[in-house]
Amino acid sequence: MKKLLILSLLLILSIPVHSQSSDPVIEAMIKEANENSMLEQLGHELMDIVGPRLVGTPQMQHAHEWAVGRYAGWGIEARNEKYGEWRGWERGITHIDMVHPRIQSLQGTQLAWNPGTSKEGVTAELVVLPTVQDSLEFTKWLPSVKGKLVMISMQQITGRPDDNWEEYATEESFEKMKKERDEHNTAWRDNMKRMGHSSRTLPAALEEAGAAGLVMSYWSRGFGVNKIFGARTKKIPTVDLELEDYGLLYRLVESGQKPKINIVAQSRELGVVPTFNTIAEIKGTEKPEEYVILSAHFDSWDGATGATDNGTGTLVMMEAMRILKKHYPNPKRTILVGLWGSEEQGLNGSRAFVEDHPDIVEGVQALFNQDNGTGRVVRLSGGGFLNSYDYLGRWLDAVPREITSEIETTFPGTPARGGSDYASFQAAGAPAFSLSSLSWDYWNYTWHTNRDTYDKIVFDDVRNNVILTAILAYMASEDPETTSREKAVLPVSRRTGKQMEWPSPRSPERKGGMD
Repeated sequence: MKKLLILSLLLILSIPVHSQSSDPVIEAMIKEANENSMLEQLGHELMDIVGPRLVGTPQMQHAHEWAVGRYAGWGIEARNEKYGEWRGWERGITHIDMVHPRIQSLQGTQLAWNPGTSKEGVTAELVVLPTVQDSLEFTKWLPSVKGKLVMISMQQITGRPDDNWEEYATEESFEKMKKERDEHNTAWRDNMKRMGHSSRTLPAALEEAGAAGLVMSYWSRGFGVNKIFGARTKKIPTVDLELEDYGLLYRLVESGQKPKINIVAQSRELGVVPTFNTIAEIKGTEKPEEYVILSAHFDSWDGATGATDNGTGTLVMMEAMRILKKHYPNPKRTILVGLWGSEEQGLNGSRAFVEDHPDIVEGVQALFNQDNGTGRVVRLSGGGFLNSYDYLGRWLDAVPREITSEIETTFPGTPARGGSDYASFQAAGAPAFSLSSLSWDYWNYTWHTNRDTYDKIVFDDVRNNVILTAILAYMASEDPETTSREKAVLPVSRRTGKQMEWPSPRSPERKGGMD
């Protein structure tokens, strides 16, 4: 028995240890990420000091300049590369107060690219959309909005998220609420159809009819959380109120109290301004014409500071690049970081880069993109590249098990048809991959909302993603083989019943616009 025990121990000791522990570069990068992290400092500078990064704003330009300065401080060559133009706009103060039937300050914000008010603002009575039989009845109602503020969003049945109902309500009560909500939502949609308008066309019709402004509330089903997008009016203010205040005003209108609010929404037009991608690179020593690209979009909506969309993706790529420069300063292939502009308006920055740099796209060894929140990476698809399981599998094997153990891989997977910037490269045939994150209630609480702020960042998960990204970049750079671009035969679409096709690249929108 004693001899068997000794033999077993010798066999265990003879098993090769995990590959990362025997590679001094990987060991050094892991140690740097864990012991000398700059994530918190970079996050504070980007989210709290630079702030929101809406395309066409001075804050977006500030962000580009900040990033180039940070890279320069690490000895990394970087530049802001112009790719197009956009409508320049700068947000000022938004202040909204109920002035009748009582005084109360309200929580809300002006929508992006919206015309400002005077310093005194706009004070007017609120009205809600009517229930109509057809578009003719709505057209007859339209003149009544002249000089009024029109509430254009649906009133919510409940202000509590579903997880509250699941935890505290009786099953009967929860089911009753959901039934009422479904009926309410259906009635709202049907009424909009009868009006002859959609959410896209309604604002222009109300503006043309003489409305003093529009008030909306796009609730995300999270406490105090609203999604914030761009406005569709040209001369009158549009503001988004938080659910609680919007519901208050809606009930006051319905009960005949004729509430009035004052909106002060300061902003200014800046004309057409240039748009940029921030590009940083460490030149390759053996195969400089081949590229490993670290990818994240730099822009955000400006209801908050864009912490998880996509501040965290930006932090991952910047911190990974800092670590690579320090511990892998002479890579075999060129390592490039793309912080793309105007992703939110249709992947404009990355699509422009693909169009402007066919030589780089042709030389892509691999691209790693991160864009969906603060969580640790848990999904990796082969993107439709037939042999992706081979090289991605080899590279992942060098990553610590505590990081890869939760990652679900799908090979060969299917190409993206939008979503984020890696799709721009996939459409051009480059092996580009999305590092998809654990949710952390991304869709309800932070994605495009007024709560996407520094305090929502989970730095332990972001640090894991830095380690993962840095090691993948290192392994992709060092790989003696060039990655295969052979594409898999795509499956039949369940929706159409036809063979799916690889997406084609689109030309980016280079001129100023909003849509």
